[in-house]
Amino acid sequence: MAMTDVLSAEDIKKAVGAFSAESFNYKKFFEMVGLKKKSPEDVKKVFHILDKDRSGFIEEEELKFVLKGFTPDGRDLSDKETKALLAAGDKDGDGKIGADGM
Repeated sequence: MAMTDVLSAEDIKKAVGAFSAESFNYKKFFEMVGLKKKSPEDVKKVFHILDKDRSGFIEEEELKFVLKGFTPDGRDLSDKETKALLAAGDKDGDGKIGADGM
């Protein structure tokens, strides 16, 4: 399954472009790609696309490349941005995000 099976390619392009500099705001990004309007089932589909190692979790190493999960030309997140995103989604403090954290 591709990200564009769930989200609009145009919305993805706009959102990734908006955060091409080191200013990633995950709340605004998820809103811009249309994820906030999606059903819980669609959000889980996006989660599984981003869960590259199929562990059932998105770990810090995967989060660094989260924008590439939306489009191949997305940039890598900085360590600071990655840690902020992890802190926001890691509900139980285990260093990874489960499907319920999105």
